[in-house]
Amino acid sequence: MQLLVRREHSRQELAQKLAKHAETAEEIEIVLDELAKRGMLSDARFAEMRTHILAKKFGASRIAQDLRARGVSDELADKAVDSTRSSEIERARAAWTKRFRAPPANALEKAKQMRFLQGRGFSFDTIRAVVPAKSSAAGDGDDDAGAGE
Repeated sequence: MQLLVRREHSRQELAQKLAKHAETAEEIEIVLDELAKRGMLSDARFAEMRTHILAKKFGASRIAQDLRARGVSDELADKAVDSTRSSEIERARAAWTKRFRAPPANALEKAKQMRFLQGRGFSFDTIRAVVPAKSSAAGDGDDDAGAGE
């Protein structure tokens, strides 16, 4: 009970923490089933809570990966992550601004900034929307927009 009072846990996380206190895996399953029956343990609630915390810094793919690593089903992870997709560009822009604060001076710097956001789990489309063109071309607008004209 003390573990659940501090924060939400996934079923897998709680099973791992209880393993050192139980004699058999069957005992753990009985306890986990009882906690779930009483509404004290919920992977869906854990996924929502964890997504809310991680959404401040990370993109959808990184959040989904974290949830799956903690034992949340693919279906629950995808459902929890879907709620963050609408704000992904704003969150990526905030992460980029906090880290870099200035447009890239050259192609190497732009690649570095893009890799940073990619490592945070943001999609390529989001990254392209957030990372500005090189600072020397900042007054020209979007370099790719007029390429076909």
